[in-house]
Amino acid sequence: MSVSSLLTPDAQLDLRGTPCPINFVRTKLRLEQMPLGGLLEVWLDAGEPIEQVPDSLTMAGYQVETITDCSGYFSLLVRRPVVAK
Repeated sequence: MSVSSLLTPDAQLDLRGTPCPINFVRTKLRLEQMPLGGLLEVWLDAGEPIEQVPDSLTMAGYQVETITDCSGYFSLLVRRPVVAK
């Protein structure tokens, strides 16, 4: 399996314009619906969302794979752990 296929998201969630902590709650709910090991791409605004959501997800046991600045918003790749918490 190539690295690029490992980072191909299984689902996408556009949370631009969604305030904290609603964006974290929506991301967590979507991840819980995904299969173990599933990869979710989340679009977040600059400022508080990109500062808070990745740390909150990590503390909740999710694996943040990448954070990409897409000029105007950020793309976050988050993996649901293979071992359920």
